[in-house]
Amino acid sequence: MAEHLTIAALLTGTPMPFRDGDYSAIAKRPVDGVVRVRWQGLEGDAVADPIHHGGWDKAIHLYPQDHYDWWRQRKPDHPLLQAPGAFGENIASFGMTEEEICLGDRFSLGSALVEVSHGRQPCWKLDHRFGTRDVLATIVKTGRAGLYFRVLREGDAEAKGRMELLDRPFPDWPIARVFRLLIGGRHKVEPDAVRALANMPVLAEVWRDRARKLVE
Repeated sequence: MAEHLTIAALLTGTPMPFRDGDYSAIAKRPVDGVVRVRWQGLEGDAVADPIHHGGWDKAIHLYPQDHYDWWRQRKPDHPLLQAPGAFGENIASFGMTEEEICLGDRFSLGSALVEVSHGRQPCWKLDHRFGTRDVLATIVKTGRAGLYFRVLREGDAEAKGRMELLDRPFPDWPIARVFRLLIGGRHKVEPDAVRALANMPVLAEVWRDRARKLVE
């Protein structure tokens, strides 16, 4: 197993008109040079909906570029898939996916320290962004969702570098497994696992709440 991620791009965005009066910062662009990693995420990045996006547990969104070839086979020539940022990610990386990255993993990000908090729960904005109705459903079905980091130490980072895996306290909880349990429908098959997630402080609060509701 790889013990690092290779950063292809760091991306930021600000809220822009999206649909029917809605705003979104899902359209992000690569940052040249050094970017400051702050408690709330990459400097220059912002969210349009602070209730559902951003905050401590959703400071930085990573989407594995390892998935892009898979998506391109299903959506040939789609312009969004020609460059990083199609899924609104802040970090475009290679080397590990949700199947290998675990809940609570701690990585270096330049001089910053980040920790995996949960997976990305897809919403309607991905379908609208891609101009299709199947992206959200495909992510739920396949678990190719991406994930979120919280920032444990601020610092500076730059694209083309590496994120080193520094600590793995929960090797039995790859993000793909957590996603399948809480979003993909496997809570009915593994209720004990869902109960365990409901009591894991490292898991983002919103997903702990979801776990509790699924076992009630």
